[in-house]
Amino acid sequence: MVALISEQTVQRLWRLVARWAANAGALWVASLVIRGIELEGWQAVLAAAAIFTGVGLVVWPLAIRLSCPLQCLTLGLFTWVVSAAMLALTAWLSGQFSVGFSVDGPIAAFLGAPLVGIISFVFERVLR
Repeated sequence: MVALISEQTVQRLWRLVARWAANAGALWVASLVIRGIELEGWQAVLAAAAIFTGVGLVVWPLAIRLSCPLQCLTLGLFTWVVSAAMLALTAWLSGQFSVGFSVDGPIAAFLGAPLVGIISFVFERVLR
């Protein structure tokens, strides 16, 4: 019998779904813990996680490569700035699409970025 979808494609789709679900959980936890990160309902969690996953797949690699000299100068600490910018970009894009997700200022973004990253990493490992 001929498979319509290859096993490799199924694995890639599963990894994408796992990343999206992990990001949804991480954003939800961050909204509970960090004052200034707001989510309005479960639909906003799912939509914001989709936007955050897309930003992570498209913008993150470009931003990391472009900021390589600054990362070298700061011994990798500039990655925190890039992470906060990705969270802020997600909030901005969410506002453009009327998704109920917001990050109020750079302090909330700087506190939320490592928290979202760590929680997303743990959730994704559990889901895989």
